[in-house]
Amino acid sequence: MKRILLLFTFLLSFAQMRADEGMWLLMLVKRLNGVDMQKEGLHLTPEEIYSVNNSSLKDAIVSFGGFCTGEIVSSQGLIFTNHHCGYGAVAAASTPEKDYLKNGFWAMKQKDEFNAKDLYVRFLVRMDDATQRINSKLNNSMTGEQRKAVIDAETKAIQSENSENGKYTVVVRDFFNGNEFYYFVYQDYKDIRLVGAPPSSLGKFGGDTDNWEWPRHTADFTVFRVYADAAGNPAEFAPTNIPLKPKHFLPVSLKGVKPGDFSMILGYPGRTNRYLTSFGIEQMVNKDYPAWVEASKQAMDIMKKYMDKDKGTQLNYASQYASVANYWKNRQGTIDAVEKNGTITDKKKLEQTFQTWADSYNLGEYSSVLDDIRIYYQQTSDRNVERNYMSQFSRNSKYISLALQVGSVLKAYAAQDMNGRLAMKTKVEAALKAAYENFNTQLEGEMLSGMTKLYQLRVKKDVAGATILGIDAGQISNIAYSSIFATKTSATNFMLHPDALKLDADPLWKIANGIVADQKLSAERFSKVDDNFAKNNRMFLAGLMKAMPEKKFYPDANSTMRLTYGTVDKLPIREDRNYFGVTDNYYTDMAGLVGKYKKNDDEFDLPQRVIDLYNLKDFGQYADAAGYMPVNFLSNNDITGGNSGSPVIDADGNLIGIAFDGNSEALSGDIVFEQQWQKTINVDVRFVLWTIDKYAGARRLIDELQLVRGENTPADTKTKMPKATSAKGKRK
Repeated sequence: MKRILLLFTFLLSFAQMRADEGMWLLMLVKRLNGVDMQKEGLHLTPEEIYSVNNSSLKDAIVSFGGFCTGEIVSSQGLIFTNHHCGYGAVAAASTPEKDYLKNGFWAMKQKDEFNAKDLYVRFLVRMDDATQRINSKLNNSMTGEQRKAVIDAETKAIQSENSENGKYTVVVRDFFNGNEFYYFVYQDYKDIRLVGAPPSSLGKFGGDTDNWEWPRHTADFTVFRVYADAAGNPAEFAPTNIPLKPKHFLPVSLKGVKPGDFSMILGYPGRTNRYLTSFGIEQMVNKDYPAWVEASKQAMDIMKKYMDKDKGTQLNYASQYASVANYWKNRQGTIDAVEKNGTITDKKKLEQTFQTWADSYNLGEYSSVLDDIRIYYQQTSDRNVERNYMSQFSRNSKYISLALQVGSVLKAYAAQDMNGRLAMKTKVEAALKAAYENFNTQLEGEMLSGMTKLYQLRVKKDVAGATILGIDAGQISNIAYSSIFATKTSATNFMLHPDALKLDADPLWKIANGIVADQKLSAERFSKVDDNFAKNNRMFLAGLMKAMPEKKFYPDANSTMRLTYGTVDKLPIREDRNYFGVTDNYYTDMAGLVGKYKKNDDEFDLPQRVIDLYNLKDFGQYADAAGYMPVNFLSNNDITGGNSGSPVIDADGNLIGIAFDGNSEALSGDIVFEQQWQKTINVDVRFVLWTIDKYAGARRLIDELQLVRGENTPADTKTKMPKATSAKGKRK
């Protein structure tokens, strides 16, 4: 009787799952969620969200650089995304004389828009199901290597069948821990130009202090534009290219938001692990993430030491520092949230119920799965810690990655005869220029030494790489400084006088290659247990899906386009927070922005013009009906990293905000959806427009948008505007 009761409780908990949980594949929306979304208030049909043959919302959403999301907001290819997504491009364009990060940038004419180097955007053309095709050739008796060979062969065939001779990029992804497969056909555009960016004092207002916290008061947005050739096709940057005319763009709403309003987010969430077991979570929060936090904090301290000394270094390392700091706080916040929210206890209850189901029905193939997963984490615990220290070592010690990158080019160059070297010279020079462009020798020497010492101190000897263990951490920076790869000058000198034997003898080159070899050996050492773990993970989730055939399962995020829907929502008021007069806790306003202002503070300074406009209450048509100037708002949409810059869309398909953050109470959200606490923090699009128009004076961009007004707009700003056009061209 106890087993039956446990099973009933388990099923009931999923039956009561609310609509705001889940990151849904677009082609499955009609079958799984179309009716539910319309009950929540959506006025669009599934075909208006995702269609292959007609324009739809998906055609206005782009993967921005492969690490964020953006949305097309005009018929001229204008893109909105987050400030922190465009941060690297803005930093790369900045110089100590023209500091666009600090002062902002606005192209007052189209000719002023300039190329964002190495940036691209990706449009989803279509997706399709390859599950039956691939699974029909797989079985659980295969080794990991055999399984990979089958999947790779089918992937190659699918890519060949759908790329149209290179016109499209085709990506095959596995879902549900490898139980299902889908492929995605994309079109990439590489001529992306920076159009506008607020100063960091607005775009990063609150800095690390406010990051992952509510209330927020941040103008986290930047503006770019997609360019194409005259026929609308992707093209490399060229002065003759023209703004792209997209298949669909999002009208921009001035109606405002209130609790309960339908909200939908489309974007490219990076990675979640919602079906991770309690054993995996315990490993994560007790060992893996503490290692990540410690290593990333050390890297941040070293970068900041040199960034504070030199403006050029500050600009060159700004993007890297911001990225490391963001994940540093995220990882620590995840540890805290898991402990506070009882996540591990909840997972253990789920696993007990799963075990009861498997045992009750004598399903021997599933009965030992959880025990095998538990044993795996015991076997690999120290190795997993090593991986986390190694990931930060590799990410932040640029001398190692530089030696591998530049060394492979120089090795190939040295192996050529005179004619071959002449043919390669331009390529080598370009590689050297790119590798050393933002490189601070002293910073990187100290980083290499510091990360080596930390690895040697924290990683257990039986899983550590022999190469790093054998390094004299006190001398490694001097080894780097005496290497061929020490500076651009030393690498260029080698290019002028190439000597393959000298390269092979270079100590930094040996160390870099030794680290790669050690990581390969570690992978081989643990390959069998990793293969068995992957199999058990597949079986665990397959078992859950069989146990609950009535449940609508959603796949973990894996950088493919997803849809999440819910409503504008509130958080409880916290006594330890200042809300600056806001009592209905779903939005913030400019009173709070100015209330946080601290002159000359790194995190809470503001341009004087913002303060002046606030004092004049010069909000124009962007003020809320209640008279305040909105800044940020909350919704209960389910997002994660990669969703940064995603559009928040209302029931009619209009843009109401740009997603940019989550809240600290639910930083465990990548492994479990915290129903009560999990929120998305969004820039209110009215604040975006106010910043562009009133603060920056870039009115030409406002004129380019299709604005939608409604009953929430102050009466004195109502004007006759064309009605919004839906994805299929119908008038709303």
